[in-house]
Amino acid sequence: MARGDMSALAILVKRHQDLARRVACRFTGRWDVADDMAQDAFLRLYRRAASYKPTAAFSTWLYRIVVNLCLDHAKRPRLAALPDEPTCASTSPAPDEALRRQESIDAVRREIAALPERQRIALVLHRFERLDHAQIAQSTGWTESAIESLLVRAYAQLRQRLQVWATE
Repeated sequence: MARGDMSALAILVKRHQDLARRVACRFTGRWDVADDMAQDAFLRLYRRAASYKPTAAFSTWLYRIVVNLCLDHAKRPRLAALPDEPTCASTSPAPDEALRRQESIDAVRREIAALPERQRIALVLHRFERLDHAQIAQSTGWTESAIESLLVRAYAQLRQRLQVWATE
């Protein structure tokens, strides 16, 4: 791909597009934005292919690009959300017995979205992408001790804010 090989890019997109979309969606909460971010990530990846040094896994480099796009996205002014915008949540109607579960899932999503951006990124990569502290540090450029601190604060905030769901 470093020489502009489009077929190599197509293979990478096919293998890793879901990963890029999933991380972006967990950060932004919207599939439409995540799709755009994933496309932008692969465009950046293609443009910077010559600078790729295989000292870490390719996915680590991709995570870093997606995380940077997420941080850039967080800095942009936000427009009011439309009521019918597509979200990462399933759009299929939940049966009555699953309504409570869906409400708690929605509460968790809201609380994750309310975390400071660095805590949210660390939490998404740790909890949902199952990366360890070293992998998160490689993907973000932050130190492992910073990752540990961010995760401790993020999980503590979530526990505190979601305590009402545990008692009901």
